[in-house]
Amino acid sequence: MRITIMAARPAAVLVAILATAGSGAAQEPGKAWAAVDSAIGRTGTSQPGEVQKYSFPRSDLKVTVGDVTVRPALALGSWVAFKATTGHDVIAMGDLVLLESEVGPVIGKLQAMGVEQTALHNHLQHESPRIMYLHIHAHGDRMKVAQAIGAALASTKTPSAAPTASAAAPFELDTAKLASALGYAGKVNGGVYQVSVPRAEPVRMDGTEIPPSMGVATALNFQPTGNGKAAITGDFVLTADEVNPVIRALRDGGVAVTALHSHMLTEEPPLFFMHFWANDEALALARTLHAALGHVKVRPRGP
Repeated sequence: MRITIMAARPAAVLVAILATAGSGAAQEPGKAWAAVDSAIGRTGTSQPGEVQKYSFPRSDLKVTVGDVTVRPALALGSWVAFKATTGHDVIAMGDLVLLESEVGPVIGKLQAMGVEQTALHNHLQHESPRIMYLHIHAHGDRMKVAQAIGAALASTKTPSAAPTASAAAPFELDTAKLASALGYAGKVNGGVYQVSVPRAEPVRMDGTEIPPSMGVATALNFQPTGNGKAAITGDFVLTADEVNPVIRALRDGGVAVTALHSHMLTEEPPLFFMHFWANDEALALARTLHAALGHVKVRPRGP
């Protein structure tokens, strides 16, 4: 079976849609994904929309933007996620965080194993060392997709094992106040407050609906930098008519736009991903992001 994998978008993800295994009978989620876990070298986590996601934080890298050392959870997280279609087939999307020297070998390995790329670009500006983001999409046999991703990652310095869990340090920012200012709540992960805001309308690709957990939700990330300040980055997921109103709202609040581009090739509606950066008073930045969200068709906050 031919596999079609495209690459496309801190931070940021690879998502795949997996089918039921064996004779087609339903299986427990853990058993259905065990072989994929083995091929990729990580245990995945279940996400809304029947998505199985695998995360590969680039904890091997020390990336700085000015005087901020970027945490993996802020903008250095490779990821791939799977969602079953039929039989053993999946659709996959994700985002690989790469050094410039890793780009060529990774593209070569993916292409040799039937994986296509949908985008290659920056998300940050003025970072050291230079980081590139390779976006991918795949449709085909789940094990062939997993093997391709595993082989591509093995050609990089991405840690082969998941980071050892450690006791979480107290988070320096008041997340309740951030949630109130943003209008949406998130969670602390890896020392970063992460907020995901889905679009109001469904996003489809080649006739398949893509859940927000596959990289089509606006991502807003806050990393404390001391004295109530935070470095923020992420990306707004926008239709064409929303792009410039969001740019103006961000700039009015002192937030820099660092990239504007596509991550996918055939999505409907066509989407643009706008990345941003600032390091300032956290609540003021949250209010600016809230103002920018006011120009985006997003789902209302739940109760």
